[in-house]
Amino acid sequence: MRFHLFGKFLAQRNQQKVEGLEACKEQELLSYLLIHRNRPHPRETLASLLWSNTSTERSKKYLRQAIWRLVSALENDGLLQVEHDWVQLNVKGDFWADVAVFDQAFGTVQGVAGSQLDSSNVELLKDAAALYQGDLLEGWYQEWCLVERERFQNMYLTMLDKLLAHAIEHSDYEAGESYGTTILNYDRASELTYRRLMKLRYDAGDRTGALRQYQRCVTALREELGVKPERRTQQLYERIKSDGMGRSQSARDDTSDGGIQLPSVLRRLRRLHLVLTAAQNRVQRDIAAVEQALKTKTLK
Repeated sequence: MRFHLFGKFLAQRNQQKVEGLEACKEQELLSYLLIHRNRPHPRETLASLLWSNTSTERSKKYLRQAIWRLVSALENDGLLQVEHDWVQLNVKGDFWADVAVFDQAFGTVQGVAGSQLDSSNVELLKDAAALYQGDLLEGWYQEWCLVERERFQNMYLTMLDKLLAHAIEHSDYEAGESYGTTILNYDRASELTYRRLMKLRYDAGDRTGALRQYQRCVTALREELGVKPERRTQQLYERIKSDGMGRSQSARDDTSDGGIQLPSVLRRLRRLHLVLTAAQNRVQRDIAAVEQALKTKTLK
C-alpha cells in the first residue's frame, strides 16, 4: 500500500488505484490517521472533527459507516486497528506514506545547519523535498487540514533553506538557484533567501544578476508587507554594487540557516492566526449547540 497526500490524494495497492476510497469522508479519515499515525484517536473526537455540523449521535453513526467502508477498501489488511472506543493506524503495517517519509527526514536534520549537512543528509533532504508534489491535500479546506498544510509547507521551506545554505557552502550555483527560486515561489517576501541568491549570483560572477535580485527583493517586500529591506540587505547591495565583496566575505555573511526572517515569520503567523480563529469560532458554535441540546433535553 502506498499513500500520497502531497498534492492530490492517491491510494495505491501494487501500483493500482485502490477502489472504494472515492468518498471524501473516507479519504479524510484515512488522511487524518496517516498524518497523526503515532497515537490512538477516540471515536468521539474523530466523529466531531469530521462531522462537526451534525449531532453527536449522527456523527458517530457516520464514523462507523466510514470505518466499515475504509476497512473494506483496504481489504482488512491490518492497516487499521479498530476498537470500541478508539481507532489507530497500525504503524507496523506494510504501507508507505509520503507524509511519514517527509516527517522522518525533517526530524533527522532538525537543528542541523544547512552548511553542516553531510552527504547522506543532503541526499535524504533531496529525496524528501522531491515528495512534495504540491501542498498537503490540495483542494481541501477543512480547518484541521489548513493547519496541517501550513505546518508541512513550513517544513518543506526549511528543507529547501538548508539545501540552499549547503549549495552556497559548496559553490553549487545551479542547485542553489533552483532551491532559492522554489522558496520564493511559496514565500515571495523571504528576505534571507534574496540575500543568499544575491551572494550566489555574485560568487558565480554575475554581479548584474545579484543586483537585480535586490531590486526584486525591494519590490516584493513593498508589495507583500509594505516595508523596506533590512539594513544588512541594503549593505550587501552596496558592497556588491561597488564590487567590494570578495568570495570569502560572501561565504561568511549570513549563509547559515539559523537567522530569523521576521517579516516572513510575521506573515505566516498572521495566516495561522486566521486559521486558529476560524477553528475557535467553530468550537464555540459547537459548545453553544451542545448546551442548547442539553437544555432542551432537561426541559423534556
